[in-house]
Amino acid sequence: MPCVLLVCLASVQPLAAAEPAGKVLVLGDSLSAAYGIPKSAGWVALLEDRLQARGFPYEVVNISVSGETTAGGARRLPQALAEHRPRLVLLELGANDGLRALSLSQMQANLLAMVEASQASGARVLLLEMRIPTNYGQRYSSAFRASFRTVSEQTGAVLVPFFLDAIATDPGAFQEDGIHPEAEAQGHLLDAIWPYLQPLLD
Repeated sequence: MPCVLLVCLASVQPLAAAEPAGKVLVLGDSLSAAYGIPKSAGWVALLEDRLQARGFPYEVVNISVSGETTAGGARRLPQALAEHRPRLVLLELGANDGLRALSLSQMQANLLAMVEASQASGARVLLLEMRIPTNYGQRYSSAFRASFRTVSEQTGAVLVPFFLDAIATDPGAFQEDGIHPEAEAQGHLLDAIWPYLQPLLD
């Protein structure tokens, strides 16, 4: 009887931990770098928590930098793709181009290059639409917003509508600079992205 028990015990193997399904690479600016708040409170950290809680075994890599432009992102992305080999890339760039009134044609070219590089590496892309205040002029503001849809249509990248829209008219949701969301508002940013991201995870 003891021998039989030992055989039974020997046949029981511990459950292996779930292997990561891949990496989610987030390339953004201060809105994704948790500017002015603890990094653990930013929407990217909340995304990682949600993925784990809902059983999606993805690793989130956040290479967002405050003040980043599309030109800077385009320079940094190739190395990040080679290093991390992500399955999904979330591009959240363009706001600083607009706030500095940089060339929209160059911004669009940079976004296009980043999406195409990501897709060529085998990743699927979510492109986060950005907006700028109308005090830059209606023509410039409209053309700025249209750039994101144009890139999405040309590449097939999933376009995420302006993810600050739910809090845009609530001054209390922003820090004193009126630009960067407070920690309490970060969940709204993630909720705006999630419906577009989740189908790509399944």
